[in-house]
Amino acid sequence: MFRQLFRNPRETQSNQIGTMTVQELKAQLDAHKPMVLVDVRQPEEFAYDGHVAGARLLPLPMLAMRMNELPKDQPIVCICRSGNRSQVACEMLQRHGFTNVTNVVGGMVAWQRAGYPVNRQR
Repeated sequence: MFRQLFRNPRETQSNQIGTMTVQELKAQLDAHKPMVLVDVRQPEEFAYDGHVAGARLLPLPMLAMRMNELPKDQPIVCICRSGNRSQVACEMLQRHGFTNVTNVVGGMVAWQRAGYPVNRQR
């Protein structure tokens, strides 16, 4: 909250993180649009609560140490349980030079509510 109060208005406008709904994500996945879908939840959530097919697990606490594994020349789409951790991940990536980052609003909760398929590992 405080970060929002003290930001330069020009910086906020030019560095805004993109967002998409789960419906938009599903449509892009179905159309095989190029993207790297990064799930920033914990491994237990990814495995047992389920994940979007093709998502790459990169837990938020590990992101800073492993972001060099992500391509800077492809769209990066971040997802988590509700959209909060993935927003933090998008901000972190953007601070480190990633220019095409998008947060999935509502995260896996919205994905499952929409009735979209979920992969689980049991």
